[in-house]
Amino acid sequence: MRAIAAMLDIRPTKTLGQNFVIDANTCRRIVRLAGVQESDHVLEVGPGLGSLTLALLSQGARVTAVEIDQVLAGELPKTIERFAAPVFKNLRVITADALKVTNAEISEPTLLVANLPYNVSVPVLLTMLEIFPTIRGGVVMVQAEVADRLVASPGGKEYGIPSLKLAWWSRSEKVGSVGPSVFWPAPRVDSGLVSFTRVAPPKSAATREEVFAVIDQAFAQRRKTLRAALSGWAGSAIRSEEILRSAGVSPQARGEELELEAFIRIAEAGAGEAKESSKV
Repeated sequence: MRAIAAMLDIRPTKTLGQNFVIDANTCRRIVRLAGVQESDHVLEVGPGLGSLTLALLSQGARVTAVEIDQVLAGELPKTIERFAAPVFKNLRVITADALKVTNAEISEPTLLVANLPYNVSVPVLLTMLEIFPTIRGGVVMVQAEVADRLVASPGGKEYGIPSLKLAWWSRSEKVGSVGPSVFWPAPRVDSGLVSFTRVAPPKSAATREEVFAVIDQAFAQRRKTLRAALSGWAGSAIRSEEILRSAGVSPQARGEELELEAFIRIAEAGAGEAKESSKV
């Protein structure tokens, strides 16, 4: 990996959140935890120099790699052809921002397996689950702090927007830790491996967008009670309290205390009252 980078005269950039994995055992571990099979079509975001890509292809799976860096995207097929010629045909590289790809560009991926760029890891994970309903699960490597937030349960300081929004799409758990030494350059923080399995969307009279809007407002100032935090969303603190009581939630509760189902009830109550008001 270092030799390829030297040949291309490139260095990882903080702007793109680049920390390249240079340890083959870590890549094999991720592939094993993701349960990659020969029949899978794996979506990899941010393949970088290709270490994880090689491990994925070694399982016989098809891999679509989305890379925003044009130089790295151009070199990746050459690396795979050089080190894994028999499976070269199973690789497709798309030069694009992962947050802007569409399901018309990538056909029915079954797994998401990636060392996600640190600076956009949560938006990328949530966007991929939204855009590609065929993704049944996967494993992503993110900063340890982000991993804790993604899998957190109500009541802790890590619990918040990432935990709740990922819970809409999947069950998740932290399945391992990774030290800085497996990366180049070595970050100043540990990383975590998050495994996720898609679940059916919650049954709700409110849309996902409406539920997520409530979640965003509840944690915009997380120290506030929900009565205060949701006053802007509801129109006033009084209206906020009415909606919360209608949803069976204490106005004095805070967002970090509630599970996803409670936020769904709040969104449903708010949407229901808005519809009734529009009839007047």
